[in-house]
Amino acid sequence: MNETDGLLAPETPEEARAAYEAVGPTAQVVTKEVAKAMGLGREEYRERVTGEVIATARDALFASLLEVQGGSLEEFERWREAYDGECELLGSENVDRAVWHAFDGRAVAATYQNEPEAARGTLRRQAFGRFYRPLFEGEANDARTP
Repeated sequence: MNETDGLLAPETPEEARAAYEAVGPTAQVVTKEVAKAMGLGREEYRERVTGEVIATARDALFASLLEVQGGSLEEFERWREAYDGECELLGSENVDRAVWHAFDGRAVAATYQNEPEAARGTLRRQAFGRFYRPLFEGEANDARTP
């Protein structure tokens, strides 16, 4: 049975940029609250919580929200045959399960046997690095000022 996990499934670069922009304020709030929970004072916060720290939180938040499809290897192969784009498969074809994410005519998939959460996390990081980070590089640099 094919499963879906995650909230963000942008279809175009414009949709991806809008979603990335939308998670920016949340990343800033989360970073500030974590710093507060760690007991950072105002001065230490200014020194340690740089724009780069907030941008990293934004990247991680966006990636963690990406929609991932998952299912048996057979379900993945059926999806891949019907998919009208390129798809890179990571992992072994000698396992029972796969997860995948498609964006803008490209897809990345990862196979796994027993750890669905780990597979989804790995796939999200791979998708972010391959598809979204290059798209957001200018926006991420702009966000590096807290």
